Amino acid sequence: MRNFFLGALTSVAVLGIAILVYMRLGLVEVRGDVPPSRLESYLLTSAVHAAVRRSAPDMANPVPTTDETLIAGGKQYLGECEGCHGRPGKQRKFGTGLNPDAPQFATVGTQYTEAQILWVAKHGIRRTGMFSNGLWDSDQELWTMAAFIKRMNNLPRHVQEEVFKKQASGG
Repeated sequence: MRNFFLGALTSVAVLGIAILVYMRLGLVEVRGDVPPSRLESYLLTSAVHAAVRRSAPDMANPVPTTDETLIAGGKQYLGECEGCHGRPGKQRKFGTGLNPDAPQFATVGTQYTEAQILWVAKHGIRRTGMFSNGLWDSDQELWTMAAFIKRMNNLPRHVQEEVFKKQASGG
């Protein structure tokens, strides 16, 4: 049993050293114009989701979810997030050169809770293009936007019309 344990420990140590050497020799693909491999996407996406779940507050949104809140959050989303994350029925403006690609909430929604959305918006995610909005937006504004993002694909018709009316009229 002792030999098995030592063999397993040695294998893990050799593998760890091999990975470090691979990285230190610059063999890791880092170009932003090349999509990440499936393994890289899986590992980093899993790590990000686990870190957000661990770090985000486990609490309900303190901002009441009213039509006015959703409209305010939608207008803020259009001004700050739409360019990379898209909106229903319209191509995004930016974000197409990001690897990994910015999540398209208008198409796929999100599995994050509102508290997790707030945490990501407030703190950003390293090396993804997602910057920390907490530098200029208050928690109240971020909670309002989180309420919109969580519900953006299931908004009442009159809320959608109010959020998108200025954009539709060319303003």
